[in-house]
Amino acid sequence: MSSSSPTRQPQTFGLPWPDLNHGLLYNDVVRASDSELTLIEFYSSKYKNSAPLQGWLQRIRNGQITVDGEVVKDPSTILRVGLELVYHRLPWREPDAPYLLEVLYEDDDMIALNKPSGLQVLPGGLFQQRTVLTQLLWQATKKISPLSCQEPHPVPVHRLGRGTSGILLCAKTKHAKTQLAAYFADGTSNIGDDSNTSMEAHAVRKISKIYRALVTGILCEDKVIVKQPIGVVRYPGVAKGLYVASATGKPALSKVEVLEREIHKNRTLVQVEIQSGRPHQIRIHLSYIGHPLLGDPLYVLGGQPKCLDSDFVDESFAVDGGFLRPTKPVPGDCGYNLHAHQVILSHPSSNEVIKVTAPLPAILRTQQETEELVSTTNTKNAADGECTFNRFP
Repeated sequence: MSSSSPTRQPQTFGLPWPDLNHGLLYNDVVRASDSELTLIEFYSSKYKNSAPLQGWLQRIRNGQITVDGEVVKDPSTILRVGLELVYHRLPWREPDAPYLLEVLYEDDDMIALNKPSGLQVLPGGLFQQRTVLTQLLWQATKKISPLSCQEPHPVPVHRLGRGTSGILLCAKTKHAKTQLAAYFADGTSNIGDDSNTSMEAHAVRKISKIYRALVTGILCEDKVIVKQPIGVVRYPGVAKGLYVASATGKPALSKVEVLEREIHKNRTLVQVEIQSGRPHQIRIHLSYIGHPLLGDPLYVLGGQPKCLDSDFVDESFAVDGGFLRPTKPVPGDCGYNLHAHQVILSHPSSNEVIKVTAPLPAILRTQQETEELVSTTNTKNAADGECTFNRFP
């Protein structure tokens, strides 16, 4: 088997975020089941996770809702079948987030990015504009040729948590999107216990993902396989529920390998390969075995959140009428060290096996890796910001 390891100076792109986003428009058409409801009844019941009753009253009286194109400020307005409703969420300043993205690998079908910690992948919650997707769309717009109306628009095919850094795969064509999405789905549906992570094992699995993580405490075993299922529980501030370790959840598998034990700091550097891809799987599995990610604000021992009071709901609301930011930790909170370090996949068009590697943050390097990097700091191939990819025929 031959291999090559071409290296290059890192390429980055990204535009600074505007101070305010453009707000959002939410469109609805009144169905027969909602006919005869009042305007306030419709919104306070259909979108109760967005704002409490008083918040929706404020939004209506503020003129943020139109009915068939006309602003309606009377909350007791009766709705009829077929009416078009639009709620305009006013522009707001989203929380600070990095905007520069490093390109690790790119061809006509796909692009692999090095996502920084603190940047959300897709719109959600307070982050509607400050996302990877927005930067991809802005970059694609810059590249549009006047001679072509079918330029590729890259889209992420999986997610990384906002606090997680590292490799994010994006498709540039519909075919690549379908193929890559299938790779991730197959990995999750076909969960086994084979610990082989070689190229031969990859012939069965179309994609392998290897992470670096720093966990609390000293992990005694050199290798641990975690098969704890992951389910959902009600949690304040998370509309669709919080993912936790649950006996009634869906199957999940993580392979944990110790890289270095830092006895004096009571922490362990580990490598984690995930075959399934449940939300927050690594955070949950590592906390489940008694070693949560160092600095994780949410998950503690047992794969559960620090605070779990699913019946608590804060009815106070912010200036825009929506709920205040939860006082309890939520999944998007950062502070932990988790990095998608390597991805090995079959190319969606050529079936070549490609290995993409994202440079490691200093805190996630072993002592040997740090020493090797320092000793070659004046050469291009060992530059901290450099990235590599390998092709295997």
